Amino acid sequence: MAESAIPVTLSTASVYPRRAAFAFEAAAEIGYDGVEVMVWSDPVTQDPKALSRLASDTGMPIRSIHAPTLLVSQRVWGRSPADKLARAVDMAGELGARTVVVHPPFRWQYKYARGFEEQVRELNQQGEVTVAVENMYPWRPHSRLDRELKAYLPGWDPSEHGYDAVTLDLSHAAIAQQDGLDLVHEFGDRLRHLHLADGTFNVRDEHLVPGRGDMHCDKVLTELVHSGFTGDVVLEISTRKARDAHERHSDLVAALEFARAYLAPVPVPYLPPAPEHHHLPADAW
Repeated sequence: MAESAIPVTLSTASVYPRRAAFAFEAAAEIGYDGVEVMVWSDPVTQDPKALSRLASDTGMPIRSIHAPTLLVSQRVWGRSPADKLARAVDMAGELGARTVVVHPPFRWQYKYARGFEEQVRELNQQGEVTVAVENMYPWRPHSRLDRELKAYLPGWDPSEHGYDAVTLDLSHAAIAQQDGLDLVHEFGDRLRHLHLADGTFNVRDEHLVPGRGDMHCDKVLTELVHSGFTGDVVLEISTRKARDAHERHSDLVAALEFARAYLAPVPVPYLPPAPEHHHLPADAW
């Protein structure tokens, strides 16, 4: 199989509840091109010196940083989301990562939300690190699927806003019942980063191994190749139900093989094997 020019990296979130060191070691063993660090409660993910040592010891470059703006990381690096985003950009520059992924503000973070678009614009004008705003999804009560809770400001869908750079998460798109290929076309040159994970068009954020859901991940990847995409493809799957290291390793291998198969200049059809464990949706993300 001819190698793709598009790097395929592993998010440290993909090995949760294992910690960052496990992700670096697994990425190196399996053959990923690098790592995306999800900054959260794991102390190593908050420490650039510790991360630099991991990268050096494993030979896995840190190519992107996910800012700690999730519900589960609200207390990481203090309470100010704007300060946390700026700090993530600084850490990315220190570690040689070229992309920072950030979620749009929650609705109750009204002060942060008012200045969010301007802050992102200013950070993108400052240097070589790109801040790419991630697509989210509408929150719907399980008892009222026809009702949407306004959880994000200025909104969950980057296609409705003028961000210079966007991260496309296919699992999030599944919840929003959006077509991944349509979003690739909608974002165009603004698409700088892809979180590769599958989903099945329900209200759970599943983060399935690509090829095990309904998002036609194969078509999205081949379109990236055809369109001259220059960003990273990051595997952000859930393996938290894996009963042991072997089951987690199997999913990480299948995810990489899928990505490489469809990012090749001439795609090679690949269907991931059935999971060896019962998948558990990763709503905590």
